[in-house]
Amino acid sequence: MTQVKMTVNGKTASGDVEGRTLLASFLREDLGLTGTHIGCDTSQCGACVVHVNGEAVKACTMLAIEADGADVKTIESVANADGSLNVIQQAFQDHHGLQCGFCTPGMVMSATALLKDNPKPTEHEVREYLDGNICRCTGYHNIIKAIMAASGQDVSALAAE
Repeated sequence: MTQVKMTVNGKTASGDVEGRTLLASFLREDLGLTGTHIGCDTSQCGACVVHVNGEAVKACTMLAIEADGADVKTIESVANADGSLNVIQQAFQDHHGLQCGFCTPGMVMSATALLKDNPKPTEHEVREYLDGNICRCTGYHNIIKAIMAASGQDVSALAAE
């Protein structure tokens, strides 16, 4: 067992982990942050996206010991300080960018990273960025609309698929 210590959602967190413990498992099982979903165990689906030191990463591809000393943000950190939905979460709600909700945390975390780096992405750029996130319910159209709306763009011209 190895002790890891990191800042998770602004708070110091630590625990003893086996060398093979994935960051996603540490967050869910040791810290109780179950918003980070594990969907595929192969890094294909993106349901486990978190931010590590400001970068979007799939938490199923990173060992907990690799995050030792890091600043980690999960979906639980995204809402506004008063508990209300942030602009991206609200856009997902307003534009029906979720159905079952399983992929939503990863999609929101990916969208947050995209809009940080590219505040006004084109539809094509959003689609390319989400290439590593799978949604089995929505067909992506409303997710793309939601992300573009969160960026402040008019989405009325987006063609329905």
